[in-house]
Amino acid sequence: MSLYAIICKDKPKEGLELRKANRPDHLKWLDDLGRTVVAAGPFLDEEGNPNGSLIIIEACSLDAAKGIAAQDPYGKAGVFESVEIRPWKWLINKPAGM
Repeated sequence: MSLYAIICKDKPKEGLELRKANRPDHLKWLDDLGRTVVAAGPFLDEEGNPNGSLIIIEACSLDAAKGIAAQDPYGKAGVFESVEIRPWKWLINKPAGM
């Protein structure tokens, strides 16, 4: 298994409202992924409002990571302006067993 960073940038105008409306489904999706999710949280603007997401997942391939990312309710609802999925290597403060 490898680690992948899912880096999402929200649409500038409607992203925040779409994010708020779909947050319960997004959080349930993350919870349902279980240990596949290593870390997750929003990027914030200057006012402290979420304007993107960073999700670190474990997957067997880049294609598998893309498949997981495609199921995000935020993405399905049109929250994101862009989504980038990149292999990621945890070097500093890596938990035992990772």
